[in-house]
Amino acid sequence: MADLKARIEQFRFMAEANPNDELAFFSLGRALLESGDSAAAATAFTRVVEINPKMSKAYQLLAQAQLAAGQRDAAIATLQAGARVAHDRGDMMPKNDMLRSLKELGVEMPELASTETQTTLTEGEVLCKRCGLVKPRMARPPFSHATGLTIQQNVCADCWREWIAMGTKVINELRLPLSDPQAQKVFDQHMFEFLNLK
Repeated sequence: MADLKARIEQFRFMAEANPNDELAFFSLGRALLESGDSAAAATAFTRVVEINPKMSKAYQLLAQAQLAAGQRDAAIATLQAGARVAHDRGDMMPKNDMLRSLKELGVEMPELASTETQTTLTEGEVLCKRCGLVKPRMARPPFSHATGLTIQQNVCADCWREWIAMGTKVINELRLPLSDPQAQKVFDQHMFEFLNLK
């Protein structure tokens, strides 16, 4: 718990230092949600959506915080907006998760219903979890451990290149010393969320 409080303070300091740092607000919101402070988490995720209206995962977590804070109607509106953003961007996992949450709340969005179908892949192709398209896969895993193989089997080469750029931004903006196991954990969490891997 002390570690969580320290992370909240770190991300809060970064967000206050740069009010347009979407990663700082996203990390702050996630840490606040983990701590049980859903109202403050909702405020942080709202700021993320204001800065970057195309970050579909932020809508999903904002709705989760709103539901935890008892704001059902606001959560439904957030999920509907987020599902549309995720649909337009091809972010299949957040889209499907938000549609599932809406269904659990008794709301249907038939025009955005899940389009998961059986797809036959040829050698060297992958059905990418991030963009939802069949595209060329990486020639080799990006890491030598099991995570690298998981990424190679589930993420296309194009989305991995996008993550390389975003990963650099995560390291720089969050000032992550990757020799620190806690910093590595934060980095990995951002990577899995960006790539839509659970």
